[in-house]
Amino acid sequence: MNRSLYALGAPLALALAVTTASPTRAADAAGHGLTALELATLDRASDARVSPDGRQLVYDVRTVDYDNNKSAHALWLKDLDGKGEGRRLTISDGGATNPRWSADGKSLYFLSGRSGSQQVWKTDAANGALGAQATQVTTLPLDVGSFNLAPDGKHIVISMAVFPGAETGDKPAKPAATPKASGVVFDKVFVRHWDEWADGTRNHLFALALNGEGVATGAAVPLMKGFDGDAPGKPFGDDSEITISPDGKSVVFTARLAGRTEPWSTNLDLWQVPMDGSAAPVNLTASNPATDTGPVFSPDGGKLAWRAMKRATFEADRFGIMVRDLKSGETREIDPSWDRSADTLAWTADGRTLLTTAYDVGQSKLFSVDVKSGAVKALTGEGHVTAIDLVKGSDKGVVYMSDSLSGPSQAYQVSLKGGEAKQLTHVGADTLAGITLGAYEQFSFPGWNNETVHGYVVKPANYQAGHKYPVAFIIHGGPQGSFGNAWSFRWNPQAYTGAGYAVVMIDFHGSTGYGQAFTDAISQHWGDRPLEDLQKGWAAALAKYPFLNGDRACALGASYGGFMINWIAGNWNGPWKCLVNHDGVFDNRMMGYSTEELWFSEWENGGTVWENPAGYERFNPSSHVDKWVKPQLIIHGGRDFRIPFEQGLGAYTALQRKGVPSKLVYFADENHWVLKPQNSVQWHQEVLGWLNQWTAEAK
Repeated sequence: MNRSLYALGAPLALALAVTTASPTRAADAAGHGLTALELATLDRASDARVSPDGRQLVYDVRTVDYDNNKSAHALWLKDLDGKGEGRRLTISDGGATNPRWSADGKSLYFLSGRSGSQQVWKTDAANGALGAQATQVTTLPLDVGSFNLAPDGKHIVISMAVFPGAETGDKPAKPAATPKASGVVFDKVFVRHWDEWADGTRNHLFALALNGEGVATGAAVPLMKGFDGDAPGKPFGDDSEITISPDGKSVVFTARLAGRTEPWSTNLDLWQVPMDGSAAPVNLTASNPATDTGPVFSPDGGKLAWRAMKRATFEADRFGIMVRDLKSGETREIDPSWDRSADTLAWTADGRTLLTTAYDVGQSKLFSVDVKSGAVKALTGEGHVTAIDLVKGSDKGVVYMSDSLSGPSQAYQVSLKGGEAKQLTHVGADTLAGITLGAYEQFSFPGWNNETVHGYVVKPANYQAGHKYPVAFIIHGGPQGSFGNAWSFRWNPQAYTGAGYAVVMIDFHGSTGYGQAFTDAISQHWGDRPLEDLQKGWAAALAKYPFLNGDRACALGASYGGFMINWIAGNWNGPWKCLVNHDGVFDNRMMGYSTEELWFSEWENGGTVWENPAGYERFNPSSHVDKWVKPQLIIHGGRDFRIPFEQGLGAYTALQRKGVPSKLVYFADENHWVLKPQNSVQWHQEVLGWLNQWTAEAK
């Protein structure tokens, strides 16, 4: 499940003009701080995949065409044992994403829109020509959203957005005449989701046979005919929600039966269907009313592993690792005593170990979990691991993607026994070479209930001992999220350190990676327990770090962080020279009626608005507007259906009506995040300009 309010805001970018005008900025021989143009145009690596023979690595590199306000993806290839950087594959000229190796390693499949619609393509390794030429694999009338290759090489499973009951892959027929009336009729929710209006289509799976050349042939066989649900799920599902048995005979996928309960249900299940579509999907996890997802078959096909929550309607519950013996049907959680929430899963070649990632005290680590005993071992230390792929058929361990506060995501390789990791890629290194990033340190203090709470302090770029610096106090969203040792292209503290600010971030109660009880503590307590942590964390940081200038500080946050900014405005505005609220909740009651994923509001507030109105009013920022006095910048996206624009407009109207200095920045073409490169630059121009205005030293 996605974290409903874990919105990090806008992609990181900091306008050069603003940066040079920022306070206490000092350049030195080590380089300058991060600027907007550098971050907005920084190449980004992702989706590293190891060839079956363990010799080569393919990965996605995203580049930005800033002048035309768009980005492009290309595939790069390098030898795992080779030195230096990889090479860009020529087949990327038409655009290429989602690289996936065939089981025999002779072909590399990928998605591309070069034919006019998004289809599956491939390039072959014959005669050493991998990446030189591309062959179209699918020729379907609709865009292919994702794909999975059968291990036996005989089939490909793809997803397309179709109308349930009409899964022919054909485009819907156009009406004979275009009506002049513009009304759209709905008879159930979702009416809209994340940033799209419902059009009646569902992501459904289809199987296609592959011929001897690895090209799809024959008709697409519907695997979810009439199924009222999505696979992959919307809005953020991907091919990790689908797996194919080693013998190629069946497909297991994650989906939620929609009906009329979809917006208040987190009951995703695992469904199994034969590859030939001869039977309807069978629910494998019907006994669990909460989320089941991320299925992976063991190498011998005898077991199925997946991640499961236990509490229905709670999207931030702990994910335990489940394993089912497919012959006996015996199912058990292998890690019940491990108080962390598992993410991505992968089997080792011997079927004895599962690899996973999980947040852990301000880091996101790679772990191995013994299937028999449930013993857990961390294979990585500091940093933020986001994806894993085993080096198959060898003893070379695992390749993973990882980032940190020191830099963006790169591919690394580590032994299954742990130890020192080898960095494989250095995407964007030339850009970063001339940039000074702020040094960072994790600290802890007694927070709510006298429990240990952690946070990070990041020094300004080109920090000088003995100086005091203005502070950006950044509050994360989620609220079940974390501002830990990770790099972001949205809310990245290095964007503020490059402008001369120190940064303080607190992982208050509700944050992930500190045990499920710590995460649970925020539900129905949005305004008291986390606020106490923020207050105590701010005091602890000021006491520990003398370079923080507590008299020149502003608080900023997005989504739940934006809610907290609105709550702070009426309940703890004393320390702050200014506030910045991106897509934050203003009126909690109306949020309960207007957000799309209702399960979130209902869990966090103890029921529906009419069942428990007091729960929505207890921490309602709009009820404390009488105490709003600090200058506040409001930013909101017009396509944000998670926290609709009226929430931001309401807060801005309140500020204006009270005569509090305020500004509204509205991005009509952005959703809960700000994604377009030039919009992100404007975002940071406005944010840094606001901070500069109100934290400037008195003359």
